[in-house]
Amino acid sequence: MNRAIIHILISVVCFAVVNVCVKYLQKLDYPSHELVLLRSLISFSFCVAIIKQLKIPFFGINKKWLILRGLFGTVALLLFFITLENMPLAVATAVQYLSPIFTIIIAIFLNNQKVKPIQWIFFLISFSGIVLMKYADIIKSTDFHEMWPLGLGLLSALLSGLAYNSIIKCKSTDNPITIVMYFPLMAIPLMGVLCVLDYENLRIPVGSEWLLILAIGVFTQIAQVFMTKALTSERAAIVTPFKYTGSIFAVSFGMIFFGEYLSIKTLLGILVVIAGVLINTAFEHRQRVSSLK
Repeated sequence: MNRAIIHILISVVCFAVVNVCVKYLQKLDYPSHELVLLRSLISFSFCVAIIKQLKIPFFGINKKWLILRGLFGTVALLLFFITLENMPLAVATAVQYLSPIFTIIIAIFLNNQKVKPIQWIFFLISFSGIVLMKYADIIKSTDFHEMWPLGLGLLSALLSGLAYNSIIKCKSTDNPITIVMYFPLMAIPLMGVLCVLDYENLRIPVGSEWLLILAIGVFTQIAQVFMTKALTSERAAIVTPFKYTGSIFAVSFGMIFFGEYLSIKTLLGILVVIAGVLINTAFEHRQRVSSLK
């Protein structure tokens, strides 16, 4: 098997493990902002060690977009953790899969991305999958009070798209580890303030909970490293489809660890979301290949 595909699959499994650990700790009443803070502290430690070893400028060069990358990424992760707490694991993961579409739409304005008219159909296909998954909730909730987790999930995907476009602005000026480091650099003070304001609801980890928290930080770092290796050693169109095997792990882990048995309608909605993203990925790859001929 192609080594890049192996790398992306390792990344997918690691991210799935992280999501399970987060959701489990949330069931023990850990606030989402505390989990983001703990994750960021571990990630920051790894990043600082690597930056010192590489002897590169600590605060990077393109500071404006590095800071924005950190801010957008921090809020996106916090909102994603909240959706994990309030939605089935597989559904929250599927909503997050819309981030590549938001990335492209935002890139039209920030990075002069050209979008063909037919691609808007692909985008619509993915969003129709979200509607399919939550159709029953829309019908029974005239005031949409049960829809707020979905709204936060969509906002998380949108902010992830902004974070990815910020990364695009920095990729020619800064080392990848510096770009990664700006996430915890922004997250630590922001989540620190939220934790101080909400100190009464914070939990002090005990026993095996420390292992779960360490696993969140370590597996996140491993996932990011292997995803970077995959995307830098092979064409994105080759490895990106394998990223969405994460939906299989999300459905399986949701059933095994949390008893989340999804309806056929929800499973079909997840497939529609992924189909729209993959069709667009294939279309973009074909366009790039044609332009090189």
